Amino acid sequence: MEDISAAVAALDYRSTIGLVQKAHADGVSAADIVHATQEGLRIVGERYERQDIFLSGLIMAGDIFRSVMDVVQDDLESSLEGGGSGRVLLGTVQGDIHDLGKSMAALSFRAFGFAVEDLGVDVPPQTFLEAALRSRPDIIGLSGLLTLAFTSMREIVRLLHEHSEELGGTPLIVIGGATIDQHVAQYVGADHWTNDAMEGVRLCQRLLESRRGGTL
Repeated sequence: MEDISAAVAALDYRSTIGLVQKAHADGVSAADIVHATQEGLRIVGERYERQDIFLSGLIMAGDIFRSVMDVVQDDLESSLEGGGSGRVLLGTVQGDIHDLGKSMAALSFRAFGFAVEDLGVDVPPQTFLEAALRSRPDIIGLSGLLTLAFTSMREIVRLLHEHSEELGGTPLIVIGGATIDQHVAQYVGADHWTNDAMEGVRLCQRLLESRRGGTL
């Protein structure tokens, strides 16, 4: 798993896929492989922040993650417990253009059978509201790394609650990003937070199952 993380961090596509295919053939769980890949992607993100790599590096990292998911997707789907699947609305909020974490989340959700609408990056609060009114998602995922993004998240949550009657109830709101923690979630007013795409999927499965069972 450390070799996979290191290969991803080095943006070595061929080595990463070779290691992933071997681990998969050796019976390593799909979740462990994805977690190792995400650890490497976390390092890629840090390298980008330090300007050790540029946008092309992030694009390559996204390609590596998609190829890893192609290898393990069937096993991920077979490990799905319960119904869980639903509609997810995702976007990186206004004031932030970081895309890698959100794209990882979108791929992970789709691998587990969720229908995903990805609004892209630098998405204004009003656009989130309009998309939510149109598609009536079960979950809204707000992504961001920069402090400026937290103000946008807070405004989106306010708008969603303000229009909850039109939405037929406020969707579950989950925020994500490497700098997100409980304090940010409380400031924003989100229901839950995560900084791990795979754990975010598992969290949303549990939340939806609880809500459908009337326990949330």
